[in-house]
Amino acid sequence: MEEKVLEVMKKLNKPVRPGDIAKELGVDSKEVSKAIKKLKEEGKVISPKRCYYSLS
Repeated sequence: MEEKVLEVMKKLNKPVRPGDIAKELGVDSKEVSKAIKKLKEEGKVISPKRCYYSLS
């Protein structure tokens, strides 16, 4: 799931909300939020503003 989230973020190339990624992938936004949390811990994703995420 993390890999798919990163792909969507690359494709959209702007800060996105978990809901936007979920819509793009056709999955539940809770799944995306979990993946983003893990990616943030790994330092692959940053949050430029509240509730938005982008590649670091």
